[in-house]
Amino acid sequence: MVLIYSDDIDITKELIAKGKELADETGGKVISTIIGEVDEEAANELIYHGSDEVIVVDAETGEFKADKYAQVLNQLVEKTDSEIILIGSNKNGKELAPRLAVKLETGCVTDCTDLYFEDDALTAERIAYSGKAIAVQTFTSKPYVATIPPKNFDPLPKDESRQGEITREKVEVTETGLRIIDIQEKEIKGVNVEDAEIIVSCGRGFDNKEDIELAEELAGSLRGATIGCSRPVAADLKWLPEDHWIGLSGHKVKPNLYVAIGISGQIQHIAGMRDSETVVAINENEDAPIFESADYGIVGDLYEVLPKLIDAINEEKG
Repeated sequence: MVLIYSDDIDITKELIAKGKELADETGGKVISTIIGEVDEEAANELIYHGSDEVIVVDAETGEFKADKYAQVLNQLVEKTDSEIILIGSNKNGKELAPRLAVKLETGCVTDCTDLYFEDDALTAERIAYSGKAIAVQTFTSKPYVATIPPKNFDPLPKDESRQGEITREKVEVTETGLRIIDIQEKEIKGVNVEDAEIIVSCGRGFDNKEDIELAEELAGSLRGATIGCSRPVAADLKWLPEDHWIGLSGHKVKPNLYVAIGISGQIQHIAGMRDSETVVAINENEDAPIFESADYGIVGDLYEVLPKLIDAINEEKG
């Protein structure tokens, strides 16, 4: 059995796609987990996207506490006899997975980019050395616990004709020493880059903060594109909020179109946008590493290229 959990339903759908692939190889099934109150439609959504069963857990967990959620999943692993546990690698998932592995007395591989069976053992691949290498790790004990980052796998197509079982479980959890004092939501300005279909990204090739308006004008001409940036623009110069930072330590994105303007293409940035469908790079240095990751490249001064590109797009749109 493959047991799946994430507190983000979109990530859960992505995990189901990989989980179903693994379940087909082992002859098992995919069981998705929802902890807390949920309407019937949310559970059905997971069935439509490939889950064979959805377990809705009724437990007095309150606000997310990794220790309590680990207790819940530990009991479900034992009840379902699951051998593979896939957890979404967002903030909460990263806290939860290692705690669950400790309870199960097994190993945990984090931020997997792929999972597959080799010689009857589950093998994981993950990015290492800031994207310069791929680490290949093999599990040596069961059950297997792995976390998978968002945007790593595409959800299966929605099929409303799929049938599956929805069950409800009452799980008892004990209090832990962890206590939440306060929660402050992080303010996100504009569109979340992780959800954007088109991203216009700015690098150190811009001379001044005000010049980013050129990138914003290009984004406007591309019908709803959002602005991203490399590390120096957000972390060093503070020209844009860190919500726009794309890279190994920033956000990982997977848009249909990624336009990199004045970005040299260091491996830390490439790690955040390497899964983009189409990449267009604009840089005056023809030897810039970004061109190695681009589908289309324009060698030239961004201050000359962008106005012409904007005019061409607007003319094409009529």
